[in-house]
Amino acid sequence: MQRRTLLVLGGTAAVTGLAALVLTPGAPPPPPGPTLAFPGLAPKLAGVMRIEIRRGDSTLAIARLGTDRWVLPEKGNYPARGEKVREILVGLTELRLTEPRTANAELLSRLGVEDPAAPGATSQLLRLLDGTGGVIAELVLGRRRMRTQGGLAGAQVPETIYVRRPGEAQAWLAEGRLPVDSDLNLWIDRDIANLTHDRLRRVLTNRPADGSIELLHGAEPDSALHIAIPANAGPADEGALDEVGRAMEFLTFTDVRAEADNKGEAVGEAALTYTDGLGVTVRGRRDAENIWITLSASGDDEAARLNARWRGWAYQVGAWKEKAFFPRLSELVRAPEPAPQPAPAVPTAPR
Repeated sequence: MQRRTLLVLGGTAAVTGLAALVLTPGAPPPPPGPTLAFPGLAPKLAGVMRIEIRRGDSTLAIARLGTDRWVLPEKGNYPARGEKVREILVGLTELRLTEPRTANAELLSRLGVEDPAAPGATSQLLRLLDGTGGVIAELVLGRRRMRTQGGLAGAQVPETIYVRRPGEAQAWLAEGRLPVDSDLNLWIDRDIANLTHDRLRRVLTNRPADGSIELLHGAEPDSALHIAIPANAGPADEGALDEVGRAMEFLTFTDVRAEADNKGEAVGEAALTYTDGLGVTVRGRRDAENIWITLSASGDDEAARLNARWRGWAYQVGAWKEKAFFPRLSELVRAPEPAPQPAPAVPTAPR
């Protein structure tokens, strides 16, 4: 009887202590379970016209043109990566607050949810704005955590992130995937085209000071390029010709700008003919030490798709691409072997 009484009293004390902890003045009441950070956000997404990601004194903006086209104003409205936009919009609608954390302003930096404008801040301010600049949703984002469950399976559990509403001191641990990047370079799809060398049939290049060069593939599908014009050019450098043949394979850019803003000295022009009636024209300019190209395609549906991507843009490519698109003849032929030198005369010993 005495032992039973002690157990009951101990249980009552534990419950009383827990209640005192929960009801401590100033502590936020814990939610009954994970709650949506932005209830009712999904139907409002159609009105989002601008996404802003602020960190320190810099702001990355992604703007909406029309119904589903997202662009980067800082890059002349070049298309933004659509999958990253979707990750943000879906992530915010599904984000759930799971646990209140600190409300002490001095401790917010430990969770990465300090004032994003503060010097040295690691936090980011994410804002969804409507067409008039009104705020649809905004959140300060802190440290993310990715975890896996133990055991042989190693199954991944939901990601978590520390968050805070602007103007509030309370920080929260939230559950959901919200990979927000303030680096502009991560929002650009850098692929230009991938036209494989086995499709290439003819290359005609022209440099203002060097004249025209014509390269042709043989009749066999796996034949290599050879120099057709000028005739008798000399022994070809097979490696250099291969670079020309692969110029449009996995072609990417390092920077982009509007074609109307393209400037610099004209480097040359190349006309490439591929199978299936596809033609590609490449024009190059040198701006300082950088090579910029514009492209256009002719042909059927494939050409239309390429032009839809290329039209209106100039791309900075690696400087080594100049030799691939606009080679000089001297760069396509092997240097002549040096003439053998006569062996030095061996002096004879005096008799």
